[in-house]
Amino acid sequence: MPAANANIPARPGPDSDDTLHVAFCVDNHYFRSMGATIASLLEHNPRLGFVFHVFTFAVADAHRARMQRLERESGVAVRIHLIDPARFAEFSHFIASTYYSPSIFTRLLIPSVLRGVAGRVLYLDADILCVGDVEELLRRDLDDVPALVVPDAEATTVRRAAALKLAQPKYFNSGVMLMNVPLWLEQRITEQVIEVLLADGKRDLRFPDQDALNIVLDGRARYIEPKWNLLYGLIGDLENGVTRMKPLDDPRFIHFAGAVKPWHDWCLHDSRELFSRYHRVSPWSDLPLDQAPRNYKEMRMHSRFLYRRGARLESLRWYLRYLKARPSKRPAFLR
Repeated sequence: MPAANANIPARPGPDSDDTLHVAFCVDNHYFRSMGATIASLLEHNPRLGFVFHVFTFAVADAHRARMQRLERESGVAVRIHLIDPARFAEFSHFIASTYYSPSIFTRLLIPSVLRGVAGRVLYLDADILCVGDVEELLRRDLDDVPALVVPDAEATTVRRAAALKLAQPKYFNSGVMLMNVPLWLEQRITEQVIEVLLADGKRDLRFPDQDALNIVLDGRARYIEPKWNLLYGLIGDLENGVTRMKPLDDPRFIHFAGAVKPWHDWCLHDSRELFSRYHRVSPWSDLPLDQAPRNYKEMRMHSRFLYRRGARLESLRWYLRYLKARPSKRPAFLR
């Protein structure tokens, strides 16, 4: 990230009406991508002040140093909130049955931790890039609802609204939420979400905390335009041999949901260039993109994507690596 320039006007301070509080919930693996998200917010919003709240179970010394550099060079505030993992022991059955990190449940703690600190806070997943001005979110009316949310993809909405028996045919992706902290606390949203999560077996919670949030906020949250959480699935492109990004309609946040991310250099998708644009100017720029698949699931996807592009021999090589790396399904006594 470039050094601070005395000729650049200072950003508004933490208590200014022109300052946006933004919360992330990450583990050590996602600090790099969060850095690119932050860099993209700063580039497109030079007039805004920011307080970045980082909720995490642990912080490596190198990441802590990078966040201190971010504060020094960008004139923003970074607040680290360390969470005891023991608080989520009761959700272990959800975590064990999915690829989700325990950090997804940390967002439920944001309003209580920020009580008296911020009236509104923007929660963002760390696989999101800002590509436009977000000042409008500071001015949006939030007085009578606990959160502003963005609709999920149409097909997902139809399936999940029906599966969860929602009163309204609406379903949101929880990767972007503008939370009204006082009203969220007054309405005990977090407590109700936890009650839904613990009522195991009564609902089909395919996306545990997101489904539970949709159940509790059914008819209570206000939906805003898709540009605030424009979902972009890289797998769909790569399955069809497409490596160029599709044209997008005035997005503010592009959300790379799904198992393939733009920091996976091995995916060979143009989204890598968009991610690298912001990654290069973040304090995490010394950390390279993922040059090769890191686990058997990524190896299998990479093999499939290569096949779709006609690279049959290279596809076969990666498929053989996948077969070697995947866990054995044979009974333990035969291994």
